Amino acid sequence: MSIFDSLFFNVFKYYKDAKSKKANQLATLYISVLQSAILLVLGVFFAGFFNQMNMDTMSQDKAWFLFVLLSVFIFFKNWIQYAGRKRKVLNAKMLKKRSANYSIIMLWLLPVACVFLALILMQAV
Repeated sequence: MSIFDSLFFNVFKYYKDAKSKKANQLATLYISVLQSAILLVLGVFFAGFFNQMNMDTMSQDKAWFLFVLLSVFIFFKNWIQYAGRKRKVLNAKMLKKRSANYSIIMLWLLPVACVFLALILMQAV
C-alpha cells in the first residue's frame, strides 16, 4: 500500500464520521489535488532546471497543456481506483493494520504548501 492510499484513508475516515455520504468523493478529491500539486511542483522545478541548463525543451503553453492533461488523467485514475472494489479491499487491509492518524488540518495544508512552493519556484525562474 502506498503513502497516497494511507493519506486517502485518513481523509476518508475523518469525513466518514462527519459526512458519510460524501466521504469517498472528498477523499478522492483530496488525493487528486495533492497528486496534481506535487506534479505542479515537479514541473516547475524541472522547468527552472532546464532553463538554467539552457535547454529549450518545450514552450510554456505546451507545458501547461501537458499539466492539465496529466491532472485530468490523475482525477480519472483516482476516481476509478477509489470508487469500487479496490477501495473496499484496501479499506479492509487498513482496518487490520494500525496506521498513523494525521491531523486533517495538516493533510489539507499539504496541497496548499505544494502550490505555495510552486509559486515560489516560478518567481525564481
